[in-house]
Amino acid sequence: MILGIGTDLCDIRRIEASLEKYGDRFTHRVFTEGERAKCDRRAARAPSYARRFAAKEACAKALGTGIGQGVFWRDMEVVNLPGGAPTLHLTGGAREHLAGMVPPGHEARLHITLTDEPPLAQAFVIIEAVPLPPG
Repeated sequence: MILGIGTDLCDIRRIEASLEKYGDRFTHRVFTEGERAKCDRRAARAPSYARRFAAKEACAKALGTGIGQGVFWRDMEVVNLPGGAPTLHLTGGAREHLAGMVPPGHEARLHITLTDEPPLAQAFVIIEAVPLPPG
């Protein structure tokens, strides 16, 4: 069953301007250490940061909280599975809110897709509850 859906569209130029104007103050406020390491390894940092920014906004919408209600930017981390597919790792208030959404006997699965077509980056998040295996 679908528990939440969120999408966000982010202007890469806006993220690029924030990187230039605020630098580490911006990246350390919004992104986890792992996200910063991944984005900073890329020649084109702004699109990578913009995709992750859009993912955090989309996730907060899927949670139904937005950024607030105990859910903070760094509570949502975009990580890559071994095959390279993106997923979300939730901590803090985001994880707590997610736990409250999941019905008994189910577990949450987060699905995410990221894309960009400059000057825009987009993310789409679906939160699904799937039944736990018997036993």
